[in-house]
Amino acid sequence: MSPRPISFLSDFGLEDEFVAVCKGVIWQILPDVRILDVTHCVPRHDVRAGALALTRAIQYLPAGVYMAVVDPGVGTERKALAVRSADERLFVGPDNGLLSPAVQVCGGATGAVVLDPSRWGMRSPASTFHGRDVFAPAAAALAGGVPMDEIGHAVDPAGLLPLLLPLCRQHDDGSLAAMVLWVDHYGNCATNVSELDLDDAGISEGDMLEVEAGGRRERFPFVPTYGAVEIGRPLAAVDSAGQLALSVSHGSAAEVLGLGEGEGLTIRKA
Repeated sequence: MSPRPISFLSDFGLEDEFVAVCKGVIWQILPDVRILDVTHCVPRHDVRAGALALTRAIQYLPAGVYMAVVDPGVGTERKALAVRSADERLFVGPDNGLLSPAVQVCGGATGAVVLDPSRWGMRSPASTFHGRDVFAPAAAALAGGVPMDEIGHAVDPAGLLPLLLPLCRQHDDGSLAAMVLWVDHYGNCATNVSELDLDDAGISEGDMLEVEAGGRRERFPFVPTYGAVEIGRPLAAVDSAGQLALSVSHGSAAEVLGLGEGEGLTIRKA
């Protein structure tokens, strides 16, 4: 039977050898496995950004093993985990909230183990590089068909650390208290406002939105796509993840409007 593919996400960047080393460890154990790079450009130590990236991608990735390493607590008492989801996908990574949202998208966790490197990998993993010494061998073992309970000891999946994301709230005046959750490569600013939140607030395409951030107010036409406004003009649209995003046509909303991840917003119909 062919090995299950491994999808690999990290904050290692591309300047150093870290990504290649992790892949090399996997291929030494399982030479025929396919490895898909989700991204290695998660901002350093940004667990939330890594979790959101994995969650946005998960439904489009091949069923298999997902190795995610954004691990500012490497070498501490935080657990190194393998997790099985309800749809039989397998996740490997630190117990710091990184895996939790994607696992939930896949139906929730139905099993979890704390990885024990002495069973299948290096007996003395480096305290600063668990991606190489713990997670890569575990991902290879799982992709090759080794049962999860053979690479660690079982723990209650209900005890996994969740990732707490701020929810959009509606004020008494109908405005929305929101936040920029992530900024993509193009400078589009995705918020925590879902299509359901928009419906509840009585906001629909064609409306003009007033967005307040840091004492500054800007108007955004709520349109279906970037090309619906002139080049250089701001716009609001529902992005591919189903969230309201603030953008600038052929430009960067983050740069033009001075918005960043974690920025608090007030959004109302103008």
